[in-house]
Amino acid sequence: MVTDRQLICFALVVMITTVLSAQTARSIPAADAKQRIFEIRTYTTEPGKLPDLLKRFRDHTTKLFEKHGMTNIGYWVPTDEPRSQNTLIYILAHNSRDAAKQSWKDFQADADWIKVKEASEANGKIVTKVDSVFADPTDFSAIR
Repeated sequence: MVTDRQLICFALVVMITTVLSAQTARSIPAADAKQRIFEIRTYTTEPGKLPDLLKRFRDHTTKLFEKHGMTNIGYWVPTDEPRSQNTLIYILAHNSRDAAKQSWKDFQADADWIKVKEASEANGKIVTKVDSVFADPTDFSAIR
């Protein structure tokens, strides 16, 4: 039986390859492509907190990711209930697994991030669960 997580990962792969144009795929240098690794992250929020999470990402988090060497690839909210009410799925690119580890360490220690997180959670915790999967693109992917 296929799990919900497997379905989400498959859907993300389909969405990414559909959304990204051939021009975008050609613009990625081959040397960088071999080193890049993708991280697929799924956040589940407390009830009613998805708008707060989206605002935090929109206004702060994506910029802080870039500051710490992470490349924002895409962000999605499922269209079907119940996940449409409490789930954010996104993909980041990193130069390597070690670079990802260092980027996350630096991000979590960033004074701006700590301030934003505390302010956004003044009325309670936002995220209840985080799933992270690292993946390499196949040789036939539109993005590498």
